[in-house]
Amino acid sequence: MTSVLERSRSFGHSRSNSRSQSFSEDRQWETVQAKTFMKWLNTKLEVSGIEPMSDLARDLSNGVRLIQLMEIMGDVNLGRYNVNPRMRVQKAENVTKALDFIRSRGIVLTNIGPEDIMDQNLKLILGMIWTLILRFTIAEISEEGLQAKEGLLLWCQRKTAPYEDVSVENFTSSWVDGLALCALIHCHRPDLLDYYTLDPTERFANTKLAFDIAEEHLGIPQLLDVEDLCTRPDERSTMTYVASYFHAFSSMDRQETNARRVAAFADVIASVWQASNRYEAKVRALLWSLEQIQIEWSKSPPADSYADVKLQGAQLAEHKKTTKRDYVSEKADCTALFGNIQTKLKTYKLRPYDPPIGVRLVDLDEKWVMMAEAEANRSRAINARIRDIKEFLRKSFAEVANTFERSLSRITVAIGELDGRLESQLTIVNELQAETEPLAQLLHGELHALENECLDANIEENDYTIFSFDDLEFEFELVQLNLKNKFAFLENQIVSREASNVTPDKLEEFESTFRYFDRDDSNCLSYGEFGAALASLGITYPEDEMIEIHELLAKESELDGYVSFREFVRYMVDIMEDTTDKDQVREAFEGVSGNKPYVTELDLKLASLGGQSMESLKTQLPVLEQDSEEGLLYDYNKFLDSQFI
Repeated sequence: MTSVLERSRSFGHSRSNSRSQSFSEDRQWETVQAKTFMKWLNTKLEVSGIEPMSDLARDLSNGVRLIQLMEIMGDVNLGRYNVNPRMRVQKAENVTKALDFIRSRGIVLTNIGPEDIMDQNLKLILGMIWTLILRFTIAEISEEGLQAKEGLLLWCQRKTAPYEDVSVENFTSSWVDGLALCALIHCHRPDLLDYYTLDPTERFANTKLAFDIAEEHLGIPQLLDVEDLCTRPDERSTMTYVASYFHAFSSMDRQETNARRVAAFADVIASVWQASNRYEAKVRALLWSLEQIQIEWSKSPPADSYADVKLQGAQLAEHKKTTKRDYVSEKADCTALFGNIQTKLKTYKLRPYDPPIGVRLVDLDEKWVMMAEAEANRSRAINARIRDIKEFLRKSFAEVANTFERSLSRITVAIGELDGRLESQLTIVNELQAETEPLAQLLHGELHALENECLDANIEENDYTIFSFDDLEFEFELVQLNLKNKFAFLENQIVSREASNVTPDKLEEFESTFRYFDRDDSNCLSYGEFGAALASLGITYPEDEMIEIHELLAKESELDGYVSFREFVRYMVDIMEDTTDKDQVREAFEGVSGNKPYVTELDLKLASLGGQSMESLKTQLPVLEQDSEEGLLYDYNKFLDSQFI
């Protein structure tokens, strides 16, 4: 039976071992933290060219290094201090100045005074430095509303979630195998390491690999020793080191945002450039065709025989039914394309498009007038050979037809001259559509009756007009189509103006989807059509949710049970949205170029621009100079000043 003395000795020995183990653990975390915190502070000193510390407590004890660190971190000048303090009172003055500055920044320091730092109380010194790390490195971290430690932990969990062997639950044991660090690197820079070849059992090798890559390629100093993290991880030391990853990769995320903004701007410029090239090519082709038809008529005067002149009349009629209609369509397309280019440029606040002399709309109009005059002259010359035409019917038909055509021309001109606020243009288009209703009654009523009377009287030509019923019916349908297309385009541009993250191509996809499912051309979608349109874009909802969405949009559309085009597109834009302005684009270029006043071809490639967008941008960027190493240096500031209003 154990004696009382033996039990007492055993108990005393147990308490002695416990105290010894506790003291050993305290010394252990103090050693790890001292190394980590000193390396963190030395990174601040080295940037300013100040000799790094070798012993944390000793080197801070006279207050000189502490003042220097506060000036660096606070970006201030603390004024005069004792540079070579020898007496304790001088050291106390230095330390007090540094501590006063820390407190002036709203940082609460507890249980530490100047004497603790001068007497090299390592535990209190480490607590003070941890407070500084929290304020200047960790406190600013934010992720989904969470701040500091919780925000940093959530960021690590989100970035490493796809990696099966990684489970970040804390800042101690979750990091001992090195896989979490490697996963953070691989998530952002998969080109630096092959995560899936790592062996989870090789924790020292994994950790060293992460340390080496982070320091060499990411500029993250190695604040920890491999052995410390793999065998005795200290929470504060680990947080300090992992926070460096957050700041490094946050900068990379901003670079990706800059690249995306430049790419979005390049897409807009490329689309305008392509549209302007297409416009100029179409105008040149149409002008050439108009020139050729006039040359052909000038070389073929009216024939002397009735049969031949009747044949020429038939050929002119065929021209009016076929070739001229192509010209009318092409001219309308050119006018619409030009208007769309200008509207898009105004939407993005870019300078208006000024076509070269010879392919302007005014040039086309002049040539069109000349062609119309030549056609009228030819028609009159042919008609002069034909005397069996009843003048009354000809004049009656011509009067109505010419009046009708002038109305159509006025509407066509009004479409081409649309300018100003998009909403104002939309109002004008609505008014023009209302004006087509009495024209439709005139076309299919009085004008159609006169056409039948002329046909019955064998009147094939008319000196008083160049328009047949078929011509006017075709032009009327074309005007209606142009009004409908213009209405849809303006609504698209209104939504585009309000968008911030949706590309022009995506908006066009929404529009084409809406038009496809608008089966009855009513410019609105029923419940079934709305659901089918969303499904075609890969968007599905439960039936009760779909009904609720459709009812809400129908109410916003002010239509009984139907969703308007505008509300449909706005709803789609709410899901995915993008825009570009001058300041954002300039900021984006600065990010892509690394804050240089120029951008190189390598910068554009690293920004991951599309090939077509990149080539289009390179052809328009002015060259600042050519460098022997970097190649062509493009002046993006001059380019942006020339593009934006």
